Amino acid sequence: MDAARRKKICYRAWHRGMREMDLILGPFADSHVWSLTPEELDLFEALLEAPDQAMFGWIMGNAPTPPEFDNSVMDRVKAFRFSAHAAFETARGSGSVDG
Repeated sequence: MDAARRKKICYRAWHRGMREMDLILGPFADSHVWSLTPEELDLFEALLEAPDQAMFGWIMGNAPTPPEFDNSVMDRVKAFRFSAHAAFETARGSGSVDG
């Protein structure tokens, strides 16, 4: 395993330029980059080259994912985004007071 490569990928995932993408890809990388296969790391690195605005649309389901990025890693990012959002909403709702 190449620890330096994985650390670099995590850094890049957290420092995209678009905060929304930082908050999706950063936690995904922190949670998954150490368990990705070398082939999956290649796919994730290629995904990190995509423009933020376009990728945000793919992840949010507002635009179709192009074939070159429509793969198992993108599927995992999308699933992670929805599970992370659900966990955030549950945590936020459990302590909130309406009024």
